[in-house]
Parts: sequence; C-alpha cells; structure tokens
Amino acid sequence: MRVGGFLLRTTSLVDAPVTETQLLERASALAGVSLGDAARLVGQTTPGHLRGHKGWVGCLLETLLGATAGSADRPDFEAIGVELKTIPLRSDGQPLETTFVCSIDLLSVAHVEWRDSRVFRKLRRVLWFPVHAERHIPIAVRRLGTPFLWSPSPDQEAALRWDWEELAGLIGRGDVDDITGHFGRSLQVRPKAANSRVRRRGLDADGCAISVLPRGFYLRPAFTSRIIRDAFRSPDVETPTL
Repeated sequence: MRVGGFLLRTTSLVDAPVTETQLLERASALAGVSLGDAARLVGQTTPGHLRGHKGWVGCLLETLLGATAGSADRPDFEAIGVELKTIPLRSDGQPLETTFVCSIDLLSVAHVEWRDSRVFRKLRRVLWFPVHAERHIPIAVRRLGTPFLWSPSPDQEAALRWDWEELAGLIGRGDVDDITGHFGRSLQVRPKAANSRVRRRGLDADGCAISVLPRGFYLRPAFTSRIIRDAFRSPDVETPTL
C-alpha cells in the first residue's frame, strides 16, 4: 500500500532502521499524511477520541517506522540510539501540551548522575514528529507534520540538567508530594497514572518507603516551542508541513 510517499507491505513488519538517514527518510515520507491514512497502512482503525488512547499516535508511528524497544527503558530505535517523540501542535506551530519524557524511579532517581539518568538517555537524540492536532479536528483527519532529528544544545542540556537535579533532589529528600507543576523552567514532574488508585513505592522525609502516585518527567511547552522554532529556521529542515 502506498500513501503519499510512503510504501508499506502491510503483511509484514517494518524492518528497524539501521541509520539515522534511513529513519529520517522513512519518517519524512509520512509528512502531510492523515492519521487515518497512516493507520490504514498497518491495518489499524483510528480511535474516535484519545481518552484512554493517549499513546496511540506514538505507537502507530513506532509501528510504521520500525521501532524496536517497545516498553523497555531504551531508545525506541535501539540500534541507532534514537527516541521518537510526537508533539501535537496548533495551526500556528505552538505545542498544545507538555511532552512526556519518561517515568521516574522514585526510589533511585536521587542517586543517579545526570548523564546516567533516564531523562538524558531519552533526550540525547530525538526524532521529533509534529502532528497538527487541534482538538476540534477529528483524529482521522489530523495530519502528520515534518519530522526532524534533534539533540540538545549545550544551553538546552544545561537547562534540563538544572531542573532535573533540583527535582531529583526534592524526590530524594522525600518531598515528592510537595512538587507542583510550578517547579522547573524546562522540565517538570507530573503524576503519571490512569487514576489515583495506582501507586508506587517512594520515600518520605525520613527515608522510609511509602506508597505514592507514580510520577513522570515532562518537557514544558515553552521548551518544546523553542525546539520547533529553531528546527524550522535551520536550512537542513524543510518548511514544516502542517
């Protein structure tokens, strides 16, 4: 089946990309394709809404592009060390929401160095895939934008590291329940659970294990907005398709 510039044998899985160039070419062929058409490439139906299907777009693209990590704590494209991040945008190119980075191991995060952290590993090399996703647009007709590869600049990494060390320190001191969305300029901690009954082990101020809501690290829209803006100023990235 061919949609736009993308050809897929729907009876077989997509081979994992072996180079960044191959991955980007494969992803770029999907630019401008609707989510409905993209889903049909792999024999899927498009959900009527994303409530309860929060990760559907990302999973669809993982299937189309040959991601191999699944739910493992490794980059989505393991052989080349690239993570896939979808980012829903308004018509003016502004992100609609925060971007999930990774879940937090509340018991160990304070004992890990920045370069060994999940956040750094997930953001070291990213294939960003914009999606025109204003909420009034039906899921099936929302369109994929122009993907691009990104690594944090020294300034961006410094900003992420500052927030991560501050937030990891608060978690390590047992103050996880005191962390609100106001903490962090680029990175923030938010609950990551389907409902309040889901619990994980954390630490209180005395270092004793307690039951708390799972948490995740998220990128603020202001941070991802700068990534988008800078990417499409680059001569190496085509004018965005939205």
